[in-house]
Amino acid sequence: MGTGDLLNIQPTELKVQFELKRQSSSSMQLTNKTDKYVAFKVKTTNPKKYCVRPNAGIVLPRTTCNVTVTMQAPKEVPPDLQCKDKFLLQSVVAPDGATTKDITPEMFNKEDGKVVEEFKMRVTYIPANPPSPVPEESEEGSSPRSSVLENGHQNHSLFDAVSRSLEEPKEKSSEAWSMISELTEEKASALQQNQKLHQELDLVRKEISKSRAGGFSLLVVVLVGLLGVLLGYFVK
Repeated sequence: MGTGDLLNIQPTELKVQFELKRQSSSSMQLTNKTDKYVAFKVKTTNPKKYCVRPNAGIVLPRTTCNVTVTMQAPKEVPPDLQCKDKFLLQSVVAPDGATTKDITPEMFNKEDGKVVEEFKMRVTYIPANPPSPVPEESEEGSSPRSSVLENGHQNHSLFDAVSRSLEEPKEKSSEAWSMISELTEEKASALQQNQKLHQELDLVRKEISKSRAGGFSLLVVVLVGLLGVLLGYFVK
């Protein structure tokens, strides 16, 4: 923690998560240790790269102010993720009741014995996706054969568990198969009955057509006979 007569600054090192083409933010807390109003101002060696909000302000007595630092999306990775950027935080006693609008650049000039506290903070990059830790080497006395045996036991237990899970639903599956076979038999018998009904309907239709044909021929014979009788009567 950066400690001065006016402000406590935390953290003492600004850690920023580094990821290509993505912005990242970090924050610092400024705590006023005094019973006076304290004005502060934040400067950086690379102002185009960082956005500081607020970059200046008033910390009321015995209160804390949060400052957010946003790093613009980087386009390339520096060697070994080394960062040379730094921040400078200046603080000075302000008049009672002062606000951010009352802050002027002249307030931080070291003139006429004015006390201006300065705190320097460097920037450290933290990789967004740190590499996974390397597994520790096997202890002495352990051999590849023992690891193979352990894997074999694990595979065997897994096989047993799968076998048990497959055996459990056997009863249910047998019941299901019996129901399916019964339904299949019922469907076959229904199809046979349907075919029989179609055959019987065809026979009935044939009989009806035959009877209609016989009736028609008998009617023709009767009519012809009547016509013959009438003609014979008129001729006589």
